[in-house]
Amino acid sequence: MKFYQQERVALFIDGANLYSAARSLGFEIDYRRLLDSFRKESQLVRAFYYTALVEDQEYSPLRPLIDWLDYNGFTMVTKPAKEYTDAMGRRKVKGNMDIELAIDVMEMAPHIDHVVLFSGDGDFRRLVEAVQRKGVRVSVVSSTRTQPPMVADELRRQADTFIELQELMPKIMRDAAARDQSRSAGVHATLRSGPNSDRGSDRGNDRGNVAHSSAANAMDDFDEIDTADPRKHLR
Repeated sequence: MKFYQQERVALFIDGANLYSAARSLGFEIDYRRLLDSFRKESQLVRAFYYTALVEDQEYSPLRPLIDWLDYNGFTMVTKPAKEYTDAMGRRKVKGNMDIELAIDVMEMAPHIDHVVLFSGDGDFRRLVEAVQRKGVRVSVVSSTRTQPPMVADELRRQADTFIELQELMPKIMRDAAARDQSRSAGVHATLRSGPNSDRGSDRGNDRGNVAHSSAANAMDDFDEIDTADPRKHLR
């Protein structure tokens, strides 16, 4: 990564897209380490995380992750996902967050020096170009080492810097021991959780123990979200 200590940086994370890329590369992300990595490299102003939720579920397995991120330095942007059944009778969910992300990038542009976009979606090429005209540098974090590549070629070429997610892995991945521990904790937490679960005294550490394991299970449920499809930018 090429950053400057005096740079004001904002992260914009397309949650489903980043999860899909990391899973294709065979690792899980430690979001605390991710924040710490960028704080060491620059003046981190804001970290946005975008995801869609199926609101009519009695309990969403994504909720522990969202709560943990919300309480630990991330600005959460969510909206209801649309669930439907296709002609083959398969359950599908759509939850595109492109507009929300684009609006936030444009609003933040006057206040920052560097946008870091965690997405490979080619639809963002014009957004990157518009922000660059305002004098803001843009780095795109995605991967060319998945099959198919997660990043659209036009987005990669437009960015000032392309950061290969696999090369970031040593700095942001979760170690195996922590993963196994949190998965075990996540089973018990999910069993006792519900839509009215308390968000008070347990809001930091306890939710942190189960956030990543719950996220993995939740994202597996949302494989049909169009932003998680590695071929989305080819359509």
